[in-house]
Amino acid sequence: MIQMEELTKIYQMGDNEVRALNGASFTIEKGEIVAIMGPSGSGKSTVMSIIGCLDVPSGGRYMLAGMAVENMDDSQLAEIRGRKIGFVFQQFNLLARTSALENVMLPLTYAGISGRERQARALKALERVGLSDRTHHAPNELSGGQQQRVAIARAIVNEPAILLADEPTGALDSRTGVEIMDLFQSLHRENGQTVIVVTHDSYVARHTDRIIKLSDGMVVSDEPNPDPIRAGAPRPAEKL
Repeated sequence: MIQMEELTKIYQMGDNEVRALNGASFTIEKGEIVAIMGPSGSGKSTVMSIIGCLDVPSGGRYMLAGMAVENMDDSQLAEIRGRKIGFVFQQFNLLARTSALENVMLPLTYAGISGRERQARALKALERVGLSDRTHHAPNELSGGQQQRVAIARAIVNEPAILLADEPTGALDSRTGVEIMDLFQSLHRENGQTVIVVTHDSYVARHTDRIIKLSDGMVVSDEPNPDPIRAGAPRPAEKL
């Protein structure tokens, strides 16, 4: 599904060039659950932006479901994002004065789905993340974990082929973070979606089946996870 070959990404910062990616190559097959890891400055955020069609590489090739993304214009990239990719971010990015249901309905509104179908699909998505009893609550009436579940419901409401999560547990305590990773695993099992988690946290990465590590814009390791943590495993102790 995702094939990246010798990707480079260069940003111009005044008179200086910053090389965020320096020949990164990897493939992610349909239905995999994968972590992309690396320290700050490793290139993982740039890779996430390119996978999610938020940006295009400066060089190399990115094939998504057989389509050459590096040749697409802005309107084509926007169409791919809307049809194939669901995004989950560290900060939940919910509309503050809008109910959970209305937040989840938003992508369907942009897609031109009728009102009755929008509501039915949004209710189903909220039920899938365990929030059918919180549909009319505003974000400030929900815990951090519940807000992230709303964000996940919003990401899956269009039934995307790829669920792309950028530090999805970064704003949560460790116990709630593990619950969110359990939810990603459940969605992966139920629907066979390709799930990609971008993280710096090795414990979060262990909830996936494969870990790709980046450093200085290059892939330095790409290995199956020998001991994945499955839903229901004991939580780590809370930090005092």
